[in-house]
Amino acid sequence: MAFSAGKSYAFSTNFDPLQQNLWGSKPPISSLSIKDIDFKQCDKHNILSKKPLYISAVLSGFGHADESKEFKSRDPLVQCNAYEASQPQSIPIDIEFGQEAQAAATQKLKIGLYFATWWALNVVFNIYNKKVLNAFPFPWLTSTLSLAAGSLMMLVSWATKIAETPKTDFDFWKALFPVAVAHTIGHVAATVSMSKVAVSFTHIIKSGEPAFSVLVSRLLGETFPLPVYLSLLPIIGGCGLAAITELNFNLIGFMGAMISNLAFVFRNIFSKKGMKGKSVGGMNYYACLSMMSLLILIPFAIAVEGPQVWALGWQNAVSQIGPNFIWWVVAQSVFYHLYNQVSYMSLNEISPLTFSIGNTMKRISVIVSSIIIFQIPIQPINALGAAIAILGTFLYSQAKQ
Repeated sequence: MAFSAGKSYAFSTNFDPLQQNLWGSKPPISSLSIKDIDFKQCDKHNILSKKPLYISAVLSGFGHADESKEFKSRDPLVQCNAYEASQPQSIPIDIEFGQEAQAAATQKLKIGLYFATWWALNVVFNIYNKKVLNAFPFPWLTSTLSLAAGSLMMLVSWATKIAETPKTDFDFWKALFPVAVAHTIGHVAATVSMSKVAVSFTHIIKSGEPAFSVLVSRLLGETFPLPVYLSLLPIIGGCGLAAITELNFNLIGFMGAMISNLAFVFRNIFSKKGMKGKSVGGMNYYACLSMMSLLILIPFAIAVEGPQVWALGWQNAVSQIGPNFIWWVVAQSVFYHLYNQVSYMSLNEISPLTFSIGNTMKRISVIVSSIIIFQIPIQPINALGAAIAILGTFLYSQAKQ
């Protein structure tokens, strides 16, 4: 063997353990005398070191176990480099992350960006939507403009090849129709609610959607484990406590949020059953949903409110707010489509549990931001009810899995 400790030194023997049967008999034991050692280029006082020696590199490799059948000719001299403990030498190690680790890290970053974008867009939409409804209290037209903006954006994206045009057929649109009906009702009901009550109150009531989901699913024959039913208690209790302690309670606003919950539950059920196996998903799926909902909503919006009422309300809003009102309308319409589009895109990338948790956190961000921006007076007991309801929603998402 050869060591480097201060000066290089080496010795060789006539015994090669690699030439022995690694799996069978034991190697023969022979005496080894100092005469059998051939020292090369080393001083006597350097052979023995008072400090421990550590091997840093082996210059000739050792054989593998499967080489016991066919032995290659080896140099009887096996050379090693070593260093003293007081003079450590770093050994470069090249570690490369596997493709799976890199893909997992990229996926986590992608999901994080989806969530951050989703929450930010939702907060901006709710702020501008409430500003528009305060100056222009016509929720049916406001809802129509939101769907129209999204539909126009996607048509332009398809025409300019920014987004791939979905391949649809009659069966797809037929299956999408009940989903669009439920989506339209839920969208309009939520907008009516926010036109009557504070944004925070609407979202507190909408956090009770899991209770409606379990109720409807149970009526359709689906059963749930006991923890799911228990998680509904804080949801119902928290929503009830927030409702009875709301300073600016309005029955129409409360019922609008409740109807929105029920409609979105049916939307999810219809989507899960009717759209199973369909190739359109994510961004394009929501685009098609918006277009069909727009066609459904337009005649009802005209019948309920009408162009004459809209014209008078628009003139009044512009005279009071100024040109900024037009920007508010455009912003709330565009951001409504964008936040929903991102949520549908993220749903394709994550599990339902992760999406449910993200949706809960989204409501918290909307409630807190709306209270701060609109300076909504809130009582401690009301805040407690909201916290209990949101906690129940989180527990439900955990128990549902």
